[in-house]
Amino acid sequence: MSRINSAAELEDRRQKILSKRDGEKPAIAICGGTSCLALGNDRIISAFEDEIAGQSLENRIHVRVTGCLGFCQKGPIVVIYPEEICYTEVKPEDVPDIVSQTVVSKKVIDRLLFTDPDSGQRATHFNEIPFYRKQQRNLFGDNSKLDPKSIDDFLALGGYSALSKSLFELTSEQVLDEIKKADLRGRGGGGFPAGLKWETARNAPGDEKYVIVNAHEGEPGAFMDRALFTGNPHIVLEGLIIGAYAVGSHQGYIYTHHDTPQLRENINIALTQAEEYGLLGENILGSGFSFAVEVHLDIGIFVSGESSALMMAIDGKTPEPRPKYIRTSVSGIRGKPTNLNNVETWANVPRIISKGSEWYTSIGTERSKGTKLISLSGNIVNTGVMEVPLGTTLRTIVYDIGGGIPNGKKLKAVHFGGPMGGSIPESLLDTPLDFDELAHLGAPMGAGGMLVIDEDMSMVELTRYFLDFLANESCGKCVPCREGIRQMLKIVTSINQGKGREGDIELLEELSEVLAGASLCALGRTAPGPFLSTIRSFRDEYEFLIKDGDSVYRSSLKNEEVPAERAKTIE
Repeated sequence: MSRINSAAELEDRRQKILSKRDGEKPAIAICGGTSCLALGNDRIISAFEDEIAGQSLENRIHVRVTGCLGFCQKGPIVVIYPEEICYTEVKPEDVPDIVSQTVVSKKVIDRLLFTDPDSGQRATHFNEIPFYRKQQRNLFGDNSKLDPKSIDDFLALGGYSALSKSLFELTSEQVLDEIKKADLRGRGGGGFPAGLKWETARNAPGDEKYVIVNAHEGEPGAFMDRALFTGNPHIVLEGLIIGAYAVGSHQGYIYTHHDTPQLRENINIALTQAEEYGLLGENILGSGFSFAVEVHLDIGIFVSGESSALMMAIDGKTPEPRPKYIRTSVSGIRGKPTNLNNVETWANVPRIISKGSEWYTSIGTERSKGTKLISLSGNIVNTGVMEVPLGTTLRTIVYDIGGGIPNGKKLKAVHFGGPMGGSIPESLLDTPLDFDELAHLGAPMGAGGMLVIDEDMSMVELTRYFLDFLANESCGKCVPCREGIRQMLKIVTSINQGKGREGDIELLEELSEVLAGASLCALGRTAPGPFLSTIRSFRDEYEFLIKDGDSVYRSSLKNEEVPAERAKTIE
């Protein structure tokens, strides 16, 4: 379609799209998230296409492949509109029944509905399934309603209206003030106020400024950014353009993994479509504001997701962190003021502009506003991506949404922040999901990866695993990080194998202090996090292995009887 040259033309285009759509026409939404792809949803897509063609229903039924729908544990998921009937664990052989019985005859197929393992009750719709019931899907809820490769689908849902409002109804200062009043905190890990970061870049000397979407998401167990960006790339792009307008930037970058073909394809399609519609590029919507976006791929190392290392990579240099006294908001790409936020942060921006900062601040806690995407994994019944209001208790996440611990096991802890995060014991499970509350417990929220740990997991082994990851991923630029992590790994490995010595815990604490105080970037400074949190809450596991670990370790190798509470601390 032709380029859109004004706010009025944008609304006219939206109305034309809606006028051609029949809200009562059956639509089949098939989850196209990474997990469902792995479960063979390509065969399900083909089966639907063949079945619909075989019954000559092409003009009567619309099929769309969506982004991730969140409930990865029960994929592949298929949703039938307009009734919003949700089927889980769908197989190709189920397709003929879905078409003939549900789509054509409007009958629900009981065997394909989610069945609550506790009550035995079946759930027909999203909001009836326990996994979804206590979520508030402000960002993620549109994934089932659109094809991520269709800008028209996004426009039909009100897409780019926030951009139009920003360009024609608000000054750039007013956009910035609205983000500040919303108290939007960065979702990438630090929780720093986005508005203040924008303001620093805006006020920094120089006319040339840059904005970046950090879609690297290298933290193990974190996959919500990819799920959101792959499923709804335009919401992130719209947020980025609005942020560029507020900061005064005319060039943006999307930094993402080189090995995510589905995400890269959807991003490239979204950029092309937005430019064709006049929503990106020169003179956006005839406003006089111009903005271009370039996609930059990483080289596959964890540390390249660090803000300054990422900018070095975009500059064509080795992705190594810079000293933190150099603020990237003032001197980032090519030494120019640069604002970086992660995918989820940018996606919140259109919602805030459209609905207002008062709406946004009505959600969450006093200091942590809005919702948060969480990747739920580990020893949990329901794995997947969820979105909950900040302030939701960890207990609600684990038991009401996550379905509890499988196989009758007891919960030991939950771990946030991946290899640089921390663990929270079961006794503190009523802690609210809040940036400051979790940081106070030594388990910062990070990007939102939440690992659930049952009673059989050794916290010493978990710490060893994270240190091993970081030892391999350290760029090696600074000695405290490069050597300090290796020494911590060596000591924790010895303890874990029953070869620990008196004084090892104190030595680990000393090394942690050096790493936290002398490392160049966040990787080294926060690397002791898993150890410090586990030594605080599970010190007895370290002490037992140092005292009796060797005999228990050898007994386990001989397959001798070992008390359960001791055996579970052995690697």
